[in-house]
Amino acid sequence: MLALGLASCAHVGEDQLSHPLAGKVWNVSQQRFIEPGVLAQQTSEARFVLLGEIHDNRMHHDIQATLLQQIAQSGRRPALVMEQYDRDQQGKLDDVLNSSQPFGDKLKALGDLMRKGWEWQAYEPLLSLALQYGLPVVAANLSREELRVVSRQGFGALGTGEDERLALETVWTPERQERLARDIYDGHCGKVPQHVVDAIAKAQRARDAVMADTMLRFADKGAVAIIGSGHARRDMAVPLYIAARAPQAVLISVGMMQVDTSQNPAAYANGPLGQMFDYVWFTPRVSRRVNPCDTIPAAPATSPAPPGLKQQS
Repeated sequence: MLALGLASCAHVGEDQLSHPLAGKVWNVSQQRFIEPGVLAQQTSEARFVLLGEIHDNRMHHDIQATLLQQIAQSGRRPALVMEQYDRDQQGKLDDVLNSSQPFGDKLKALGDLMRKGWEWQAYEPLLSLALQYGLPVVAANLSREELRVVSRQGFGALGTGEDERLALETVWTPERQERLARDIYDGHCGKVPQHVVDAIAKAQRARDAVMADTMLRFADKGAVAIIGSGHARRDMAVPLYIAARAPQAVLISVGMMQVDTSQNPAAYANGPLGQMFDYVWFTPRVSRRVNPCDTIPAAPATSPAPPGLKQQS
C-alpha cells in the first residue's frame, strides 16, 4: 500500500487538509479515483514517467520520491531527468556520480551544483535514491544564456536543423500558441507586454522540446522526469514532443495539483485543449508568505496584452 501523510506538509491550513480531494489520485481517461499503489504499479511499467510538481510544495517532492522508489524497487534503473539542473552542468554531475567520494559527500556535492533559486533540500530524497540505486542523474534544462538567445533569436539558435529534429513546429498549432500565451500572461499576473509573452513562449517551447530530447536519450532503460507541472502537460508540453518522435513509447504523465474551492476532479484534469495529464494527484495548497504577483513589476500602460486578453491595470 502506498501512502503519504498529508499533515507532514508545512504551511498548510486545516481547510486544505480536510478538502475532499486532498490525497486522492484521479485517473483522467477513466474518470475515476484509484489507489496510489495502482499508480505506482503503472509508473513502474512505463518507459517514460513525468512527475509534474509545484516547485515549492514539499508534498509533491515526497510523492515523487515515493514513486521513484517504487520504480527502483521493481528492478528498473531509469535515468532521473531533472529540470533543476542545466545542460551545461552535466559534466560536473557525472564527475560527482563517478567519483569515489562517500555517499554523504556525493549527496552534498549534487546539492551544491543545483542553481540558486532551487531549494535543493526538497530534492535531496530524490538524489539520495539515485545514489542508492545507481540511477543516472541527468540535467534537462536549457541554461539561462541559451534561453536568452532562443527568446531573442528563435529556435535557430539551438543549432542547424535542431528545430526540425526536436519536432518544435511539427507539434505546434495556433490553438496551442494562444493557450500558451494566455497561460504565460496569467502566470505573470497580467504584468507582461506582448513582446515579453512571445519571448517567454519561445523559451518555454524550447525547454519542453529539449527535456523530451533528454528523456529520449534513455529510451532503452527509461526515464523519470522531475519537472514543473506545466512541462508535464500532455496537451502542450514535453509529452507532445516525445509522442511525435517515439509514438510507440509508453508514457505516463502525473500532474500534482493543489486543491482550490472546486471539488470536481475533472475541473482540474481537463483543460481547453483536452486532457492535461494521465493522472492527477491532489494535495493541499501551500501558503506563501509573499504574493508572487507583488514581486513582478507592472508592464507599461501602453503595452498591449496578448490577443484575446484584456490588459490588466
